[in-house]
Amino acid sequence: MEDKEENPQNDTVQANGQQSSKKRKKQKEVAIFGNYRNYYSYRIDQGLEEDPRIKVMKKEWFEGKNCLDIGCNSGLITITIAKKFGCEKILGIDIDSARIEDACWNLRRIVKSSESKKNQKVDNSKDLGTNGITDPPDKTGRVEISADSPASHLFDQVSFQKDNFVLGWTIPGDKVYDTILCLSVSKWIHLNWGDEGLITLFSKVWRLLKPGGIFILEPQPWKSYVSNRQVSEVASTNYKNLKIFPNQFQEILLDKIGFRKIENLSSSLSGSKTGFNRPILALWK
Repeated sequence: MEDKEENPQNDTVQANGQQSSKKRKKQKEVAIFGNYRNYYSYRIDQGLEEDPRIKVMKKEWFEGKNCLDIGCNSGLITITIAKKFGCEKILGIDIDSARIEDACWNLRRIVKSSESKKNQKVDNSKDLGTNGITDPPDKTGRVEISADSPASHLFDQVSFQKDNFVLGWTIPGDKVYDTILCLSVSKWIHLNWGDEGLITLFSKVWRLLKPGGIFILEPQPWKSYVSNRQVSEVASTNYKNLKIFPNQFQEILLDKIGFRKIENLSSSLSGSKTGFNRPILALWK
């Protein structure tokens, strides 16, 4: 076999090209508020049809209830809860307008897909002589939209709004919620607005809940703070000054904020990717 003629210049270009390629591959999406575009693909194992966190939630917390989802990202959890549990209303808010646009797009996509499946199922049932009566949800947890519950009702149930819950979202005079979710958001509030921002989050949630209302919180562990402490200069500065740590949240929520009861829902949680096995807490006002 003949050796190829060496060309140092070509080698340099090739080496630089390989280095550039590696750099491009190593570049990660920077999301200083945790507002990752493909967040749900990071969290959920392939092959699962729904976020495993949904499985630890109870229908009675949402059915016919007025709900709020803080840090809704692209809205998939928000929409799934409305569709599966039948909220009267659920509002998803996020600090990132691009994620709110994604959420609105996902809502339109899911409604269109559900109505298409419903129409196909009704047509098939008519062919079989069942007068358009559709089946209940199957054992896998899939929820089909039945003929008497059109998917378009989701447009009445689900809404999305861009807002900063900590700094910009004023509490409406008589607006209260039955259930409020805050899933994997507390760390980002903590890093961006410090201990004061975290306490503001907890206090606002408590004031917004009806008596007997439920706060569902998924706090990130301290090691997650360490991994993201340099996402911005603000986060880095706040990280160094934090006096409250995740292992103190339960005590603060019960003794200082005023929640009367807490339950850890995580024991039955499975299906999250490595690094996302986080506690999910339900707190009652």
